[in-house]
Amino acid sequence: MHILPEPDPGLPDSRSAARYLFWLVRRSRLTVAAAATLAIIWMGCQSLAPAMVGRAVDAAAGKDGAGLARWTLLLLGVGTIQVITGIMRHRFAVSNYLGAAFRTVQVVVRQANRLGATLPRRLDTGEVVAIGTSDISHIGGAVDIVSRGIGSLLAVAIITVLLLRISVPLGMIVLIGVPIMMLVVGALIGPLHRRQREYRGRQGELTGQAADLVSGLRVLRGVGGEPIMAARYRAASQRLRAAGVRTARVEALLEAAQVLLPGVFLVLLTWLGARSAWAGRITVGQLVSFYAYAAFLVAPLRQLTDAVDRITRGHVSSRRVVAMLEVDGEPADPGEPAPLPAARLADLDDPESGVRVPAGRLTAIVADVPSDAARIADRLGRYADGASMGGVPLAGASMAEVRERILVADNEARMFAGPLVSDLDPYGAGTLPEALEVADATGVVDALPDGVDTVVAERGRSFSGGQQQRLRLARALVADPEILILVEPTNAVDAHTEAMIADRLRAARSGRTTVICTSSPLLLSRADRVCYVESGRVVAAGPHHVLLRTAPRYARMVLREEEP
Repeated sequence: MHILPEPDPGLPDSRSAARYLFWLVRRSRLTVAAAATLAIIWMGCQSLAPAMVGRAVDAAAGKDGAGLARWTLLLLGVGTIQVITGIMRHRFAVSNYLGAAFRTVQVVVRQANRLGATLPRRLDTGEVVAIGTSDISHIGGAVDIVSRGIGSLLAVAIITVLLLRISVPLGMIVLIGVPIMMLVVGALIGPLHRRQREYRGRQGELTGQAADLVSGLRVLRGVGGEPIMAARYRAASQRLRAAGVRTARVEALLEAAQVLLPGVFLVLLTWLGARSAWAGRITVGQLVSFYAYAAFLVAPLRQLTDAVDRITRGHVSSRRVVAMLEVDGEPADPGEPAPLPAARLADLDDPESGVRVPAGRLTAIVADVPSDAARIADRLGRYADGASMGGVPLAGASMAEVRERILVADNEARMFAGPLVSDLDPYGAGTLPEALEVADATGVVDALPDGVDTVVAERGRSFSGGQQQRLRLARALVADPEILILVEPTNAVDAHTEAMIADRLRAARSGRTTVICTSSPLLLSRADRVCYVESGRVVAAGPHHVLLRTAPRYARMVLREEEP
Protein backbone atom coordinates (compact mmCIF):
# COMPACT_ATOMS: atom_id res chain seq x y z
CA MET A 1 0.00 0.00 0.00
CA HIS A 2 1.25 3.48 -0.90
CA ILE A 3 1.88 5.45 2.31
CA LEU A 4 0.89 9.13 2.16
CA PRO A 5 2.17 11.74 2.61
CA GLU A 6 5.60 10.96 1.22
CA PRO A 7 8.68 11.96 3.27
CA ASP A 8 9.95 14.24 0.50
CA PRO A 9 7.47 15.79 -1.95
CA GLY A 10 10.30 16.96 -4.24
CA LEU A 11 11.09 20.30 -5.81
CA PRO A 12 8.06 21.51 -7.84
CA ASP A 13 8.28 23.06 -11.30
CA SER A 14 6.57 26.39 -10.63
CA ARG A 15 7.33 28.09 -13.95
CA SER A 16 3.69 27.75 -15.00
CA ALA A 17 0.47 26.01 -13.99
CA ALA A 18 0.80 23.48 -16.82
CA ARG A 19 4.39 22.65 -15.85
CA TYR A 20 3.29 22.18 -12.23
CA LEU A 21 0.58 19.69 -13.24
CA PHE A 22 3.06 17.85 -15.46
CA TRP A 23 5.50 17.74 -12.52
CA LEU A 24 2.81 16.09 -10.40
CA VAL A 25 2.21 13.50 -13.11
CA ARG A 26 5.96 12.82 -13.37
CA ARG A 27 6.26 12.41 -9.60
CA SER A 28 3.53 9.73 -9.74
CA ARG A 29 4.60 8.33 -13.11
CA LEU A 30 4.59 4.70 -11.97
CA THR A 31 1.07 4.75 -10.55
CA VAL A 32 -0.15 6.99 -13.40
CA ALA A 33 1.32 4.55 -15.95
CA ALA A 34 -0.23 1.60 -14.09
CA ALA A 35 -3.62 3.34 -13.96
CA ALA A 36 -3.38 4.23 -17.66
CA THR A 37 -2.46 0.64 -18.62
CA LEU A 38 -5.33 -0.75 -16.57
CA ALA A 39 -7.68 1.87 -18.03
CA ILE A 40 -6.64 0.85 -21.55
CA ILE A 41 -7.35 -2.83 -20.79
CA TRP A 42 -10.58 -1.93 -18.96
CA MET A 43 -11.96 0.26 -21.75
CA GLY A 44 -10.56 -2.05 -24.41
CA CYS A 45 -12.49 -5.01 -22.98
CA GLN A 46 -15.65 -2.91 -22.96
CA SER A 47 -15.10 -1.89 -26.58
CA LEU A 48 -14.51 -5.49 -27.71
CA ALA A 49 -17.57 -6.89 -25.90
CA PRO A 50 -20.14 -5.70 -28.52
CA ALA A 51 -18.21 -7.49 -31.30
CA MET A 52 -18.35 -10.75 -29.31
CA VAL A 53 -22.06 -10.29 -28.65
CA GLY A 54 -22.64 -9.79 -32.38
CA ARG A 55 -20.67 -12.91 -33.25
CA ALA A 56 -22.63 -14.90 -30.68
CA VAL A 57 -25.93 -13.64 -32.14
CA ASP A 58 -24.83 -14.59 -35.65
CA ALA A 59 -23.76 -18.04 -34.37
CA ALA A 60 -27.15 -18.52 -32.72
CA ALA A 61 -28.99 -17.37 -35.88
CA GLY A 62 -26.96 -19.87 -37.91
CA LYS A 63 -27.57 -22.63 -35.35
CA ASP A 64 -23.83 -22.95 -34.71
CA GLY A 65 -23.82 -24.31 -31.14
CA ALA A 66 -20.06 -24.63 -30.88
CA GLY A 67 -19.54 -21.10 -32.14
CA LEU A 68 -22.15 -19.79 -29.72
CA ALA A 69 -20.43 -21.53 -26.79
CA ARG A 70 -17.01 -20.31 -27.91
CA TRP A 71 -18.05 -16.66 -28.19
CA THR A 72 -20.01 -16.85 -24.94
CA LEU A 73 -17.02 -18.19 -23.00
CA LEU A 74 -14.77 -15.58 -24.62
CA LEU A 75 -17.25 -12.87 -23.61
CA LEU A 76 -17.22 -14.22 -20.04
CA GLY A 77 -13.43 -14.12 -19.95
CA VAL A 78 -13.29 -10.58 -21.31
CA GLY A 79 -15.94 -9.51 -18.81
CA THR A 80 -13.93 -11.02 -15.95
CA ILE A 81 -10.79 -9.18 -17.06
CA GLN A 82 -12.83 -5.98 -17.35
CA VAL A 83 -14.08 -6.29 -13.77
CA ILE A 84 -10.62 -6.99 -12.33
CA THR A 85 -8.89 -4.22 -14.27
CA GLY A 86 -11.72 -1.81 -13.45
CA ILE A 87 -11.25 -2.37 -9.71
CA MET A 88 -7.46 -2.06 -9.91
CA ARG A 89 -7.71 1.02 -12.15
CA HIS A 90 -9.92 2.72 -9.60
CA ARG A 91 -7.47 1.86 -6.82
CA PHE A 92 -4.54 3.40 -8.71
CA ALA A 93 -6.69 6.39 -9.72
CA VAL A 94 -7.49 7.13 -6.07
CA SER A 95 -3.79 6.81 -5.25
CA ASN A 96 -2.96 9.35 -7.99
CA TYR A 97 -5.65 11.72 -6.76
CA LEU A 98 -4.52 11.58 -3.14
CA GLY A 99 -0.83 11.67 -4.11
CA ALA A 100 -1.26 14.90 -6.09
CA ALA A 101 -3.38 16.48 -3.34
CA PHE A 102 -1.00 15.52 -0.52
CA ARG A 103 2.06 16.57 -2.52
CA THR A 104 0.47 19.96 -3.19
CA VAL A 105 -0.30 20.40 0.50
CA GLN A 106 3.29 19.49 1.37
CA VAL A 107 4.93 21.95 -1.04
CA VAL A 108 2.51 24.72 -0.02
CA VAL A 109 3.14 24.16 3.70
CA ARG A 110 6.88 24.03 3.08
CA GLN A 111 6.68 27.34 1.21
CA ALA A 112 4.60 28.85 4.03
CA ASN A 113 7.24 27.78 6.55
CA ARG A 114 9.99 29.23 4.36
CA LEU A 115 8.22 32.57 4.03
CA GLY A 116 7.45 32.73 7.74
CA ALA A 117 6.45 36.25 8.76
CA THR A 118 6.66 37.36 5.12
CA LEU A 119 3.65 35.21 4.14
CA PRO A 120 0.87 37.46 5.51
CA ARG A 121 2.61 40.45 3.95
CA ARG A 122 2.64 38.92 0.47
CA LEU A 123 -0.56 36.86 0.29
CA ASP A 124 -4.09 37.35 1.57
CA THR A 125 -5.35 34.80 4.07
CA GLY A 126 -8.12 33.78 1.69
CA GLU A 127 -5.64 32.82 -1.04
CA VAL A 128 -3.86 30.37 1.24
CA VAL A 129 -7.11 28.99 2.68
CA ALA A 130 -8.57 28.43 -0.81
CA ILE A 131 -5.60 26.22 -1.76
CA GLY A 132 -6.26 23.88 1.16
CA THR A 133 -10.05 23.85 0.86
CA SER A 134 -10.79 23.54 -2.86
CA ASP A 135 -7.72 23.75 -5.08
CA ILE A 136 -6.11 20.51 -3.93
CA SER A 137 -9.30 18.66 -4.91
CA HIS A 138 -9.25 20.09 -8.44
CA ILE A 139 -5.52 19.40 -8.83
CA GLY A 140 -5.95 15.80 -7.65
CA GLY A 141 -8.86 15.38 -10.06
CA ALA A 142 -6.76 16.64 -12.97
CA VAL A 143 -4.04 14.04 -12.27
CA ASP A 144 -6.61 11.30 -11.70
CA ILE A 145 -8.40 11.88 -15.02
CA VAL A 146 -5.23 11.36 -17.09
CA SER A 147 -5.46 7.56 -17.00
CA ARG A 148 -9.17 7.46 -17.84
CA GLY A 149 -8.66 9.97 -20.65
CA ILE A 150 -5.96 7.77 -22.22
CA GLY A 151 -8.18 4.68 -21.92
CA SER A 152 -11.14 6.52 -23.46
CA LEU A 153 -9.05 7.69 -26.43
CA LEU A 154 -7.97 4.11 -27.12
CA ALA A 155 -11.55 2.83 -26.75
CA VAL A 156 -12.82 5.33 -29.33
CA ALA A 157 -9.99 4.31 -31.67
CA ILE A 158 -10.81 0.59 -31.30
CA ILE A 159 -14.53 1.18 -31.92
CA THR A 160 -13.77 3.29 -34.98
CA VAL A 161 -11.64 0.46 -36.47
CA LEU A 162 -14.32 -2.16 -35.71
CA LEU A 163 -17.05 0.02 -37.24
CA LEU A 164 -14.92 0.57 -40.35
CA ARG A 165 -14.69 -3.21 -40.71
CA ILE A 166 -18.48 -3.50 -40.51
CA SER A 167 -19.29 -0.48 -42.69
CA VAL A 168 -16.86 2.13 -44.04
CA PRO A 169 -19.50 4.92 -44.21
CA LEU A 170 -20.58 4.28 -40.62
CA GLY A 171 -16.97 4.14 -39.43
CA MET A 172 -16.22 7.42 -41.21
CA ILE A 173 -19.16 9.05 -39.41
CA VAL A 174 -17.57 8.12 -36.09
CA LEU A 175 -14.13 9.18 -37.28
CA ILE A 176 -15.40 12.62 -38.29
CA GLY A 177 -18.17 13.08 -35.72
CA VAL A 178 -16.10 12.52 -32.58
CA PRO A 179 -13.59 15.35 -33.29
CA ILE A 180 -16.48 17.68 -34.14
CA MET A 181 -18.16 16.93 -30.82
CA MET A 182 -14.88 17.51 -29.00
CA LEU A 183 -14.45 20.86 -30.76
CA VAL A 184 -17.96 21.94 -29.77
CA VAL A 185 -17.35 21.01 -26.14
CA GLY A 186 -13.87 22.55 -26.25
CA ALA A 187 -15.35 25.87 -27.35
CA LEU A 188 -16.99 26.11 -23.92
CA ILE A 189 -13.76 25.44 -22.04
CA GLY A 190 -12.24 28.87 -22.69
CA PRO A 191 -15.15 30.87 -21.19
CA LEU A 192 -15.38 28.36 -18.33
CA HIS A 193 -11.66 28.76 -17.64
CA ARG A 194 -11.93 32.55 -17.43
CA ARG A 195 -15.01 32.52 -15.23
CA GLN A 196 -13.59 29.89 -12.90
CA ARG A 197 -10.43 32.00 -12.51
CA GLU A 198 -12.54 35.06 -11.68
CA TYR A 199 -14.64 33.05 -9.21
CA ARG A 200 -11.56 31.58 -7.50
CA GLY A 201 -10.05 35.06 -7.12
CA ARG A 202 -13.20 36.52 -5.59
CA GLN A 203 -13.60 33.48 -3.35
CA GLY A 204 -10.10 33.96 -1.97
CA GLU A 205 -10.71 37.68 -1.35
CA LEU A 206 -13.99 37.02 0.44
CA THR A 207 -12.44 34.28 2.59
CA GLY A 208 -9.69 36.65 3.67
CA GLN A 209 -12.21 39.40 4.38
CA ALA A 210 -14.29 37.00 6.48
CA ALA A 211 -11.21 36.00 8.50
CA ASP A 212 -10.39 39.68 9.12
CA LEU A 213 -13.96 40.40 10.20
CA VAL A 214 -14.08 37.52 12.66
CA SER A 215 -10.74 38.45 14.23
CA GLY A 216 -11.63 42.12 14.51
CA LEU A 217 -15.36 41.96 15.26
CA ARG A 218 -15.05 43.15 18.84
CA VAL A 219 -12.94 46.10 17.78
CA LEU A 220 -15.30 47.02 14.95
CA ARG A 221 -18.22 47.09 17.34
CA GLY A 222 -16.26 49.26 19.73
CA VAL A 223 -15.55 51.94 17.12
CA GLY A 224 -18.91 51.70 15.37
CA GLY A 225 -17.47 50.25 12.17
CA GLU A 226 -19.47 47.01 12.11
CA PRO A 227 -22.24 48.28 9.75
CA ILE A 228 -19.69 49.58 7.22
CA MET A 229 -17.63 46.39 7.17
CA ALA A 230 -20.80 44.26 7.10
CA ALA A 231 -22.01 46.25 4.08
CA ARG A 232 -18.67 45.74 2.34
CA TYR A 233 -18.75 42.03 3.07
CA ARG A 234 -22.33 41.83 1.82
CA ALA A 235 -21.39 43.59 -1.42
CA ALA A 236 -18.35 41.34 -1.91
CA SER A 237 -20.51 38.29 -1.20
CA GLN A 238 -23.01 39.36 -3.85
CA ARG A 239 -20.20 39.87 -6.36
CA LEU A 240 -18.99 36.35 -5.57
CA ARG A 241 -22.52 35.00 -5.97
CA ALA A 242 -22.86 36.72 -9.35
CA ALA A 243 -19.50 35.31 -10.46
CA GLY A 244 -20.63 31.86 -9.29
CA VAL A 245 -23.86 32.13 -11.28
CA ARG A 246 -21.93 33.16 -14.40
CA THR A 247 -19.61 30.20 -13.93
CA ALA A 248 -22.53 27.83 -13.29
CA ARG A 249 -24.20 28.89 -16.53
CA VAL A 250 -21.20 27.80 -18.57
CA GLU A 251 -20.82 24.63 -16.47
CA ALA A 252 -24.52 23.79 -17.00
CA LEU A 253 -24.14 24.33 -20.74
CA LEU A 254 -21.05 22.12 -20.74
CA GLU A 255 -22.85 19.38 -18.77
CA ALA A 256 -25.79 19.55 -21.17
CA ALA A 257 -23.48 19.34 -24.17
CA GLN A 258 -21.72 16.32 -22.65
CA VAL A 259 -25.07 14.48 -22.49
CA LEU A 260 -26.88 15.89 -25.55
CA LEU A 261 -24.17 15.60 -28.19
CA PRO A 262 -23.27 11.93 -27.53
CA GLY A 263 -26.99 11.16 -27.28
CA VAL A 264 -27.73 12.72 -30.67
CA PHE A 265 -24.72 10.93 -32.08
CA LEU A 266 -26.01 7.62 -30.70
CA VAL A 267 -29.46 8.14 -32.26
CA LEU A 268 -27.89 8.99 -35.62
CA LEU A 269 -25.63 5.93 -35.62
CA THR A 270 -28.47 3.61 -34.57
CA TRP A 271 -30.73 4.93 -37.32
CA LEU A 272 -28.04 4.54 -39.97
CA GLY A 273 -27.19 1.02 -38.72
CA ALA A 274 -30.84 -0.02 -38.83
CA ARG A 275 -31.12 1.23 -42.43
CA SER A 276 -28.00 -0.75 -43.36
CA ALA A 277 -29.44 -3.92 -41.77
CA TRP A 278 -32.80 -3.35 -43.53
CA ALA A 279 -30.98 -3.03 -46.84
CA GLY A 280 -29.03 -6.25 -46.14
CA ARG A 281 -25.63 -4.59 -46.06
CA ILE A 282 -24.95 -5.90 -42.53
CA THR A 283 -26.15 -8.98 -40.62
CA VAL A 284 -28.45 -9.02 -37.60
CA GLY A 285 -25.50 -9.78 -35.34
CA GLN A 286 -23.58 -6.87 -36.80
CA LEU A 287 -26.60 -4.65 -36.18
CA VAL A 288 -26.61 -5.74 -32.52
CA SER A 289 -22.89 -5.08 -32.31
CA PHE A 290 -23.34 -1.76 -34.06
CA TYR A 291 -25.99 -0.63 -31.61
CA ALA A 292 -23.83 -1.75 -28.68
CA TYR A 293 -20.89 0.19 -30.12
CA ALA A 294 -22.97 3.32 -30.47
CA ALA A 295 -24.38 2.96 -26.94
CA PHE A 296 -20.95 2.29 -25.49
CA LEU A 297 -19.45 5.35 -27.21
CA VAL A 298 -21.39 7.57 -24.79
CA ALA A 299 -19.12 6.50 -21.90
CA PRO A 300 -15.69 7.22 -23.44
CA LEU A 301 -16.94 10.42 -25.06
CA ARG A 302 -18.23 11.60 -21.69
CA GLN A 303 -14.89 10.64 -20.15
CA LEU A 304 -13.01 12.69 -22.74
CA THR A 305 -15.12 15.81 -22.22
CA ASP A 306 -14.88 15.29 -18.46
CA ALA A 307 -11.08 15.07 -18.84
CA VAL A 308 -11.00 18.45 -20.59
CA ASP A 309 -13.19 19.94 -17.87
CA ARG A 310 -11.15 18.54 -14.97
CA ILE A 311 -7.81 19.45 -16.47
CA THR A 312 -9.11 22.98 -16.97
CA ARG A 313 -10.21 23.19 -13.33
CA GLY A 314 -6.86 21.77 -12.23
CA HIS A 315 -5.04 24.35 -14.34
CA VAL A 316 -6.99 27.20 -12.71
CA SER A 317 -6.19 25.85 -9.24
CA SER A 318 -2.55 25.25 -10.14
CA ARG A 319 -2.18 28.92 -11.03
CA ARG A 320 -2.91 29.81 -7.41
CA VAL A 321 -0.41 27.25 -6.12
CA VAL A 322 2.25 28.45 -8.56
CA ALA A 323 1.60 32.07 -7.54
CA MET A 324 2.29 31.14 -3.92
CA LEU A 325 5.37 29.10 -4.77
CA GLU A 326 6.78 32.04 -6.71
CA VAL A 327 6.53 34.43 -3.73
CA ASP A 328 10.01 35.35 -2.56
CA GLY A 329 11.06 35.72 1.04
CA GLU A 330 13.04 38.63 2.40
CA PRO A 331 14.69 40.70 -0.37
CA ALA A 332 18.39 40.01 -0.69
CA ASP A 333 21.17 42.55 -0.37
CA PRO A 334 22.41 44.11 -3.64
CA GLY A 335 25.94 43.42 -4.81
CA GLU A 336 27.16 46.94 -3.97
CA PRO A 337 24.79 48.54 -1.42
CA ALA A 338 24.27 52.30 -1.68
CA PRO A 339 24.23 54.41 1.51
CA LEU A 340 20.91 55.98 2.47
CA PRO A 341 20.67 59.73 3.19
CA ALA A 342 19.92 61.04 6.67
CA ALA A 343 16.29 60.43 7.60
CA ARG A 344 15.82 63.98 8.88
CA LEU A 345 16.68 65.31 5.40
CA ALA A 346 15.20 62.78 3.00
CA ASP A 347 11.58 62.06 2.12
CA LEU A 348 10.24 58.54 1.64
CA ASP A 349 8.52 57.91 -1.70
CA ASP A 350 6.40 55.04 -3.01
CA PRO A 351 5.97 55.62 -6.77
CA GLU A 352 3.54 52.72 -7.17
CA SER A 353 0.93 54.38 -4.94
CA GLY A 354 2.08 57.99 -5.17
CA VAL A 355 2.55 58.24 -1.37
CA ARG A 356 5.19 60.75 -0.27
CA VAL A 357 6.31 60.88 3.37
CA PRO A 358 7.97 64.21 4.28
CA ALA A 359 11.04 63.91 6.49
CA GLY A 360 10.54 64.68 10.16
CA ARG A 361 6.75 64.81 9.91
CA LEU A 362 3.84 62.65 11.03
CA THR A 363 2.09 61.20 7.96
CA ALA A 364 -1.07 59.09 7.94
CA ILE A 365 -2.18 56.73 5.17
CA VAL A 366 -5.86 55.86 4.73
CA ALA A 367 -6.97 53.32 2.11
CA ASP A 368 -10.43 52.28 0.97
CA VAL A 369 -9.10 48.71 1.19
CA PRO A 370 -6.98 48.34 4.38
CA SER A 371 -4.70 45.76 2.77
CA ASP A 372 -3.58 48.42 0.25
CA ALA A 373 -2.26 50.57 3.10
CA ALA A 374 -0.45 47.55 4.54
CA ARG A 375 1.19 46.89 1.16
CA ILE A 376 2.38 50.49 0.99
CA ALA A 377 3.86 50.09 4.48
CA ASP A 378 5.65 46.94 3.30
CA ARG A 379 7.22 48.82 0.41
CA LEU A 380 8.20 51.78 2.59
CA GLY A 381 9.86 49.32 4.99
CA ARG A 382 11.38 47.25 2.17
CA TYR A 383 9.45 44.09 2.82
CA ALA A 384 8.67 44.52 -0.87
CA ASP A 385 10.63 46.48 -3.46
CA GLY A 386 9.51 49.79 -4.96
CA ALA A 387 10.06 52.61 -2.44
CA SER A 388 12.97 55.06 -2.24
CA MET A 389 14.48 57.40 0.35
CA GLY A 390 15.82 60.73 -0.83
CA GLY A 391 15.93 59.37 -4.39
CA VAL A 392 17.92 56.27 -3.35
CA PRO A 393 15.95 53.05 -3.95
CA LEU A 394 15.64 51.04 -0.74
CA ALA A 395 16.29 47.93 -2.81
CA GLY A 396 19.76 49.32 -3.54
CA ALA A 397 20.67 49.71 0.15
CA SER A 398 21.90 47.04 2.51
CA MET A 399 19.15 45.19 4.36
CA ALA A 400 20.93 45.72 7.68
CA GLU A 401 20.88 49.52 7.24
CA VAL A 402 17.23 49.55 6.19
CA ARG A 403 16.19 47.43 9.18
CA GLU A 404 18.26 49.57 11.55
CA ARG A 405 16.77 52.85 10.37
CA ILE A 406 13.21 51.88 9.35
CA LEU A 407 10.90 49.89 11.63
CA VAL A 408 7.52 48.55 10.49
CA ALA A 409 5.28 47.55 13.41
CA ASP A 410 1.96 45.87 12.61
CA ASN A 411 -0.58 43.70 14.38
CA GLU A 412 1.00 40.53 12.98
CA ALA A 413 3.97 41.03 15.32
CA ARG A 414 3.95 38.54 18.19
CA MET A 415 4.95 38.69 21.82
CA PHE A 416 7.33 36.05 23.12
CA ALA A 417 7.22 33.85 26.17
CA GLY A 418 9.49 34.81 29.05
CA PRO A 419 10.09 37.94 31.20
CA LEU A 420 8.14 40.85 29.76
CA VAL A 421 11.12 43.20 29.99
CA SER A 422 13.20 40.97 27.70
CA ASP A 423 10.46 41.23 25.09
CA LEU A 424 9.85 44.98 25.35
CA ASP A 425 13.44 46.14 25.94
CA PRO A 426 15.80 43.31 24.90
CA TYR A 427 18.89 45.58 24.65
CA GLY A 428 18.31 47.51 27.86
CA ALA A 429 17.84 50.90 26.21
CA GLY A 430 16.48 52.33 29.45
CA THR A 431 13.57 54.14 27.79
CA LEU A 432 10.91 51.56 28.64
CA PRO A 433 9.07 53.69 31.26
CA GLU A 434 8.67 56.57 28.79
CA ALA A 435 7.54 54.20 26.01
CA LEU A 436 4.98 52.56 28.30
CA GLU A 437 3.62 55.99 29.17
CA VAL A 438 3.25 57.01 25.52
CA ALA A 439 1.48 53.71 24.70
CA ASP A 440 -0.72 54.05 27.82
CA ALA A 441 0.58 50.64 28.92
CA THR A 442 1.94 51.64 32.35
CA GLY A 443 -1.24 50.42 34.03
CA VAL A 444 -1.00 47.10 32.22
CA VAL A 445 2.52 46.50 33.58
CA ASP A 446 1.71 47.77 37.09
CA ALA A 447 -1.14 45.25 37.36
CA LEU A 448 1.26 42.33 36.83
CA PRO A 449 2.55 40.41 39.89
CA ASP A 450 6.22 41.22 39.21
CA GLY A 451 5.83 44.23 36.93
CA VAL A 452 8.08 44.10 33.85
CA ASP A 453 9.83 41.03 35.25
CA THR A 454 6.63 38.98 35.09
CA VAL A 455 6.93 35.88 32.94
CA VAL A 456 4.24 36.02 30.26
CA ALA A 457 2.73 33.19 28.23
CA GLU A 458 3.57 32.42 24.62
CA ARG A 459 2.19 35.03 22.18
CA GLY A 460 1.13 37.09 25.18
CA ARG A 461 -2.06 35.06 25.63
CA SER A 462 -2.42 36.34 29.20
CA PHE A 463 -3.13 39.84 27.80
CA SER A 464 -6.24 41.06 26.05
CA GLY A 465 -6.09 42.22 22.42
CA GLY A 466 -5.95 45.88 23.43
CA GLN A 467 -3.24 45.26 26.05
CA GLN A 468 -1.12 43.35 23.54
CA GLN A 469 -1.46 46.18 21.06
CA ARG A 470 -0.31 48.79 23.57
CA LEU A 471 2.65 46.65 24.64
CA ARG A 472 3.67 46.13 21.00
CA LEU A 473 3.54 49.88 20.46
CA ALA A 474 5.73 50.40 23.54
CA ARG A 475 8.22 47.89 22.16
CA ALA A 476 8.39 49.79 18.86
CA LEU A 477 8.93 53.08 20.70
CA VAL A 478 11.74 51.59 22.80
CA ALA A 479 13.54 50.69 19.56
CA ASP A 480 13.41 54.43 18.72
CA PRO A 481 14.04 54.09 14.96
CA GLU A 482 14.74 57.05 12.69
CA ILE A 483 11.62 56.14 10.70
CA LEU A 484 8.69 54.41 12.41
CA ILE A 485 5.84 52.90 10.36
CA LEU A 486 2.81 51.79 12.36
CA VAL A 487 -0.02 49.73 10.85
CA GLU A 488 -3.33 50.14 12.73
CA PRO A 489 -1.61 50.67 16.11
CA THR A 490 -4.79 51.51 18.06
CA ASN A 491 -7.68 49.62 16.43
CA ALA A 492 -8.10 47.36 19.49
CA VAL A 493 -8.33 50.10 22.17
CA ASP A 494 -11.20 52.32 23.27
CA ALA A 495 -11.60 55.90 22.04
CA HIS A 496 -10.43 57.53 25.31
CA THR A 497 -7.19 55.51 25.34
CA GLU A 498 -6.71 56.12 21.62
CA ALA A 499 -6.95 59.89 22.09
CA MET A 500 -4.27 59.84 24.80
CA ILE A 501 -1.98 57.65 22.67
CA ALA A 502 -2.45 59.95 19.68
CA ASP A 503 -1.39 63.05 21.63
CA ARG A 504 1.55 61.38 23.35
CA LEU A 505 2.76 59.65 20.18
CA ARG A 506 2.89 62.92 18.27
CA ALA A 507 4.91 64.56 21.04
CA ALA A 508 7.25 61.58 21.50
CA ARG A 509 8.04 61.39 17.77
CA SER A 510 8.36 65.14 17.22
CA GLY A 511 10.96 65.95 14.58
CA ARG A 512 11.28 62.35 13.36
CA THR A 513 9.61 60.65 10.43
CA THR A 514 6.54 58.68 11.46
CA VAL A 515 3.95 56.92 9.27
CA ILE A 516 0.63 55.62 10.59
CA CYS A 517 -1.68 53.44 8.46
CA THR A 518 -5.07 53.98 10.05
CA SER A 519 -8.64 55.11 9.49
CA SER A 520 -9.10 56.46 13.03
CA PRO A 521 -10.17 60.14 13.07
CA LEU A 522 -8.37 60.59 16.41
CA LEU A 523 -5.02 59.66 14.88
CA LEU A 524 -5.72 61.33 11.54
CA SER A 525 -6.45 64.66 13.24
CA ARG A 526 -2.95 64.63 14.80
CA ALA A 527 -1.16 63.95 11.52
CA ASP A 528 0.66 66.70 9.63
CA ARG A 529 -0.37 65.14 6.32
CA VAL A 530 -2.91 62.49 5.32
CA CYS A 531 -2.72 60.46 2.09
CA TYR A 532 -6.06 58.99 1.00
CA VAL A 533 -5.64 55.90 -1.24
CA GLU A 534 -8.24 54.35 -3.53
CA SER A 535 -7.53 51.30 -5.69
CA GLY A 536 -3.89 51.46 -4.61
CA ARG A 537 -3.28 55.09 -5.68
CA VAL A 538 -3.31 58.40 -3.78
CA VAL A 539 -6.37 60.40 -4.81
CA ALA A 540 -6.19 63.13 -2.15
CA ALA A 541 -3.57 64.44 0.28
CA GLY A 542 -3.47 67.17 2.90
CA PRO A 543 -4.38 67.86 6.53
CA HIS A 544 -7.26 65.88 7.99
CA HIS A 545 -9.56 68.88 8.47
CA VAL A 546 -9.01 69.97 4.86
CA LEU A 547 -9.77 66.52 3.43
CA LEU A 548 -12.99 66.36 5.43
CA ARG A 549 -14.18 69.37 3.40
CA THR A 550 -12.67 68.60 0.00
CA ALA A 551 -12.78 64.78 -0.29
CA PRO A 552 -16.34 63.47 0.29
CA ARG A 553 -15.41 59.79 0.00
CA TYR A 554 -12.61 60.27 2.51
CA ALA A 555 -15.03 61.97 4.91
CA ARG A 556 -17.62 59.20 4.57
CA MET A 557 -15.00 56.54 5.24
CA VAL A 558 -13.27 58.00 8.29
CA LEU A 559 -16.53 59.28 9.82
CA ARG A 560 -18.16 55.89 9.10
CA GLU A 561 -21.10 57.32 7.23
CA GLU A 562 -23.30 55.27 4.92
CA GLU A 563 -23.19 55.90 1.18
CA PRO A 564 -25.88 58.41 0.09
